[in-house]
Formats: sequence, C-alpha cells, structure tokens
Amino acid sequence: MIPGLINCHTHVAMALMRSVADDIKLEKFLDRTFAIDAKRTPEDIAIGASLGCLEMLRSGTTTFLDIYYSEDVIAKSVEAIGLRAYLGWGVLDERFTTQKGKPVKNCENFIKAYKNKPLVKPVVAPQGVYVCSEETLLEAKELAAREKTFCHYHLSETRWEVYEHQRKTGKRPADWLAEIGFLSKGDMAAHCAWLTINEVRHLAKAGVGVVHCPTSNMKLASGGVAPLPEMFSEKVQVSLGTDGCSSNNSLDMFLEMKFASLMHKHNRWDAAVLSAQKCLDMATIDAAKSLGADKDLGSIEQGKKADIVIIDSSTPAMVPTREDNAVANLVYASPSSAVRDVIVNGRTLLRNRMVLSADEKKVLQEADEAARLLLSRSR
Repeated sequence: MIPGLINCHTHVAMALMRSVADDIKLEKFLDRTFAIDAKRTPEDIAIGASLGCLEMLRSGTTTFLDIYYSEDVIAKSVEAIGLRAYLGWGVLDERFTTQKGKPVKNCENFIKAYKNKPLVKPVVAPQGVYVCSEETLLEAKELAAREKTFCHYHLSETRWEVYEHQRKTGKRPADWLAEIGFLSKGDMAAHCAWLTINEVRHLAKAGVGVVHCPTSNMKLASGGVAPLPEMFSEKVQVSLGTDGCSSNNSLDMFLEMKFASLMHKHNRWDAAVLSAQKCLDMATIDAAKSLGADKDLGSIEQGKKADIVIIDSSTPAMVPTREDNAVANLVYASPSSAVRDVIVNGRTLLRNRMVLSADEKKVLQEADEAARLLLSRSR
C-alpha cells in the first residue's frame, strides 16, 4: 500500500489532444495546440477530462491540480470518476482569451459554485506573465485571498518567456512578481525551469511552492533545468506534475518520479542528488504540503483521508521487491502497470484492475471518436 499519488500540474481535458504535436520545435508546437484547442466544444472538454481521469486512476494518481477554462465542465467529469481535484480556472487578460466574459469573473463564479464540494477544490489560475497584466495578476491574488484558496500559474517555463518579459519590464518574471507584490504564501508555480538563485529566494521568502514538470520540459526542449537542489536548500516546497497530454503524452506519475530523478542526476553529474525516496515524497507528502492539505493527504495515517493505492508486487516490473528496495522499485521501475486497487475518499474506484466508477469502454470509445472529430475540425 502507498498513499495516492498527487499530480500537481496538469491540463486534464487535454488528454483528448494526446500526441497531436510531437517532435517539432516549440513555436510550431504552440501554434498547433492552440489551433486545435480553439476548436474544442464543452463536450470535447468533458470527455477529455473523463479520459484523463481514467488514465490517472489506472496509474495510481488520486489527486491532481489543474489549469484550464471550463473547469465547471471538468468538475462534473472528476466527480463522476471519483478522483480528488484542485481545479484552477484560467485567468488572463481579456484581449488574449477565447472565454466569454471576463476570465477573473468566470473564475469567481466557478469558485462560488464549487467551494463546498467534497472532492473538488476551486483554485485561481492566472495563466502566466505573458498573458496577464499587473492588474489581472493582482485581481487574481485578491480573489484567491477573498475566497480562501490559492493561485496556481506557469512561471519561467521557457527562455523566450523570461527574456521577453525582461525586455518589456526590465525584470525577470519572478523578480517582477515579487516587486509588484503578487507572490503569496501557499501559491504554486509550475515549471520554474529558468530561475536564478535570487528568484528562488523570492519564492522561498513568499512561501510559494514549485511544481517540477521534467517530462514536459525535456520533451519540448525548454532547455532550462529547474534548480531543485537550490530550491531544497532555500526551503522551497517542491512537488511534481505531468503537464498536459499534448506536451507529455502521459499522465503517469510513476514516470514523472523516475524522470525527475534521472534529469537531475544527469544534469548535476551526481547520482545521489535526487533520491528515489525524495521523488516519492514529492509525489505524495510534499505535494500534500504544497496544497496545504497534509493534514488529510499524502501519507497513510489514522485520521487522514483514505486515498490509497495497492501495488501488486508480484508483477514482473516489481520482482524482486524487498523492504530495502521497495521505494527504488516504485520510482525507477515505473510500475504503473502494477497498480491493482485504488481507493479515493474511502471509496474503491479500481478493484483488481477493473474500473468500478465508470463505464471505461464507453469513455474510451467516446474519446476516440471525439478526438477524430476535433482533429478534422482543426485541419
């Protein structure tokens, strides 16, 4: 038994867009994914969210943190499958959005509608400095404080983002966010692949957590490597995320743990720099701390929520498993295929590898058809 894994950065509804833009440069990747995303319907988003939830369920993820628009649609899929989700409604300047109405107001309406749900926790999600003005960011911060939630956003994911913001403002993104008073305790910044030590210290001082997304960053050739050793040294809370299926192709947190460790071992020329145990912590208890939920999630203890995954250690990827190598097997053998049972909030959703909370065959058929139609509309 292990605690349910926690995916701290994804775009679950983009599961329908798996493998739509592979092996191309970032600029073409963005053009391709934005063009497809602009053609999506609420029905596409709903079935994409259901597909993503099923993938996470089968690979041992019980909780995830999301950024997208139409989170009200996604919430219904989450509740139907039975996962636990922190859903961040995308907030950005009106001139950049396809949302109807003002994004920050849409986010506020979503929070008011879902703030008392048992499995869905609404979050404010300012997209990033490249589409959010100072006014929008401070409105987002104010909304999060008023509604007693937090902000989740992309930060310093690419070199272009950093240099373009520096050209416009004279400051690197995290330095600028600190200067305008946006950084807040409990917020979570995704990627952070291009941070200086000074920016790391700004995050640490403000109490902002970082979500490391190694697979997405490597696949898109973002170039930078999030400075995790320095973050640990400065007491920044770090968790792991898969990002969406268009940039990662997978929502498998076992793979994310493995690639996180390997990326930093290779980058620092130090095989001990990021251990298997630390990677497992970042996907469980450290993630729960980042979400402000470690009283309920992240470990198997009396009084906590029953979010539990049972691994079949007799499957080939887990043999031999002993007390002294169990954690290494979980991280380096990447045994998502060994997930046998999943319990969320005390409810069994996967038993003996059979999904109990949804008609899996129907979801897969509908997702396959919806993806085909979406791609045909986007040509």
